[in-house]
Amino acid sequence: MTTLITGAAGFIGMHVAAALLDRGERVVGMDNFTPYYSLDLKRARVARLKAHRSEAFLFLDLDFGDADALARALATTTIDRIVHLGAQPGVRYSLENPAAYIHSNVSGHVNILELARDRAVSHLVYASSSSVYGLRSDTPFRVSDRADTPISLYAATKRADELMSETYAHLFRIPQTGLRFFTVYGPWGRPDMAVWKFTEAVLQGHPIDVYNHGDMLRDFTFIDDIVNGVVLALDHPPQDDGREKPGGFTTPHRLYNIGNNRPEQLTDLIKAIEEACERKAEINPLPMQDGDVYQTFADIDDISRDLGFAPTTPLGIGIPAFVNWYRGEWAKR
Repeated sequence: MTTLITGAAGFIGMHVAAALLDRGERVVGMDNFTPYYSLDLKRARVARLKAHRSEAFLFLDLDFGDADALARALATTTIDRIVHLGAQPGVRYSLENPAAYIHSNVSGHVNILELARDRAVSHLVYASSSSVYGLRSDTPFRVSDRADTPISLYAATKRADELMSETYAHLFRIPQTGLRFFTVYGPWGRPDMAVWKFTEAVLQGHPIDVYNHGDMLRDFTFIDDIVNGVVLALDHPPQDDGREKPGGFTTPHRLYNIGNNRPEQLTDLIKAIEEACERKAEINPLPMQDGDVYQTFADIDDISRDLGFAPTTPLGIGIPAFVNWYRGEWAKR
């Protein structure tokens, strides 16, 4: 079994690739090393995968937003399944560089859909985001809730991906699963995310920017739980059983929330980091930023019922795991 993983130099992509390699599968990883954050970190992730099982891992330095380059690079490569995790991330950065989001998240998603169609893959699992829910006062967020009021371009591109996938599933019967991720953290994480930024600042004695004065709730989800959910989804493609969905479509396409189902106050995250670092944080309180939401909270009943997904890692375990990795491996580089 050969699985193409886009965004393999990324945080979630690296961990999913390692999990599939551990099962004895072959992985074709793809990434184009955009400089949104540390290229050294991205290269280190790829090096880790190559050292893990080099005989079963092929890496392509490639922009999947370039349809011709994608086709040429994979012309002689067999692909059975696709895990499409590559994207331009970040809510705030989408205010500064919207073209990057259209290229990677919209054009790039269509290119992957076309690849899946051309190769008749058995399943395409792709990354969506909790950002598609926009500003909501009712929680938890349910997949059945309307998601037509995004408040950032990043969120709009992710919702567009879901709609395009629905269309391709309807027209071309491509089995697909979209996963709405909720604030993922853990070892080998992203430097632009709060857990990394706060940990780094606390250890270095620098102040941390805390938006909305710390009054924010996030459904922080540990990377091991996320990987478990991605692999469960990958192994269980939706069946084209002919049942109608709302709106009259009959498609082998499903959407799931994948989160911890336990929102935490930002102030509690900071306390957990302080305890793990054994140092106090210096707080720089700031107002809410454009494009941010006050709360994320995943209803995971669907993915739990259908796939048996059950996150098990609270902040009290996940945060020390990240801090220990950061201190023991990354900070020493």
